[in-house]
Amino acid sequence: MDLGLHNKVCLVLASSKGLGKAVAWELAKEGANVIICGTDEKALATTKAEIEANAPGKVLSIVCDITDEKQRKNLVEQSVKTFGVIDILVTNTGGPAAGAFEQFNLEDWKHLYNLLFLSAVDIIKQVLPGMKEKGFGRILTITSVAVKQPADNLISSNAVRTSLLGLVKSLSNEVGIHGITVNNLLPGYTTTNRLENLIEKNPKVNEVKDDIPMKRFGTPEEFAAAAAFLVSERASYITGQSLAVDGGWIKGH
Repeated sequence: MDLGLHNKVCLVLASSKGLGKAVAWELAKEGANVIICGTDEKALATTKAEIEANAPGKVLSIVCDITDEKQRKNLVEQSVKTFGVIDILVTNTGGPAAGAFEQFNLEDWKHLYNLLFLSAVDIIKQVLPGMKEKGFGRILTITSVAVKQPADNLISSNAVRTSLLGLVKSLSNEVGIHGITVNNLLPGYTTTNRLENLIEKNPKVNEVKDDIPMKRFGTPEEFAAAAAFLVSERASYITGQSLAVDGGWIKGH
């Protein structure tokens, strides 16, 4: 299936590793030009080289801490300077720290709000005018299944990521007339370094597989395939949706 992504310009946040990397790689394989970013310069360079060696799309890497407003502005400016436009935005962050409510102080909550919500709002505001002018755009946020079914010991993610659901639905209603779709992907338990670290700290996390109908964790490649479809030309009539890629872990509808 031709997804219509050839030569599209895609900005993928927090994409030097994990799910962000998998999404950027999948889009580049479809012929898109991708901008990857992260705080680890070495990891960015490695990811850039890996994608360029295995995919036809061009890759631009930019060091960026998405919690920093000035760095977010520079990220978008450098992306537009290089490619002229951003057709597709995929917002993503590293996973917040695990812990119970009383382990987080007010400054922790402010940081989490900036990381998980405000960073997405800011970059969407920066790329939206260009998408409206072109009459085409794809905005995809990556949150977590925790927004639908809270995960144990991840109260920070359960609480703050949920705000993106309201943003996605409301924004999709406002910008649909401009040919822009806005959707949300909810990754379930997926075999990334973050999951491996969680299992190392708490081996009981591995038992979650018993609660997943497919009896296994997902792969980053499976998640990235869903992302590529939602930002494609083929998904032009899908907007305002939150799709779980979780092997059926969420118990509700």
